[in-house]
Amino acid sequence: MINVVLADDHVLVRDGIKSLLEDQEGVHVINEASNGKEALQILKVSDPDILIVDIRMPEMNGIEVVAALKEQNHKVKTLVLSMHDSEEYVLNAINAGADGYLLKGSSKEEFMKALNMVASGGKYFSGDVSSIIVNNLKARGTEPPVVQDTLAEQFKLTKREKQILALVLDGKSNKEIAEDLNVSKRTAEVHRFNLMKKMEVKNLMELTKIASKYNLI
Repeated sequence: MINVVLADDHVLVRDGIKSLLEDQEGVHVINEASNGKEALQILKVSDPDILIVDIRMPEMNGIEVVAALKEQNHKVKTLVLSMHDSEEYVLNAINAGADGYLLKGSSKEEFMKALNMVASGGKYFSGDVSSIIVNNLKARGTEPPVVQDTLAEQFKLTKREKQILALVLDGKSNKEIAEDLNVSKRTAEVHRFNLMKKMEVKNLMELTKIASKYNLI
């Protein structure tokens, strides 16, 4: 059972999310908050697995709530659900310690995927958000991403997988990768899946962490 606390200042939004979640087996919304301060008060007496929190709320915004929880070493996982995909909001949420960032326009399937991944201890950032993260990391360096031999040896990457990795880190979509390598989109997707499986990463955020460790970005 995944126990959830919702924090959003719009009742209709909370009702919609609650209805969606409680239609899923193994998910239970145990409490709700209409602002950041109320969310922190609830978490003092509740023990949820995940706090789903909106960014823009009165009294205390979602980013401030996430930062406060991390400062308190609270074990609750935090999934930011927002209508904002601006670089400022995304990076501030990540720097505050958010475990995930999902746009309110996401599908039900992606919402549940994010919820389950964060609940299991992983990180989840939707596609558009992941691109912001990659571009921000790239902006810190001066060289384009180059796959080092040590990384290729460690994960036993093929020549094609090294090419895919470089293109993924360059922010290319599967369609753009297929065009660059003159292969079908399906072939590009298979290579990308195999690459991420070999490197034992579940999403672009985890891949960029490894890439950053090896100074690829």
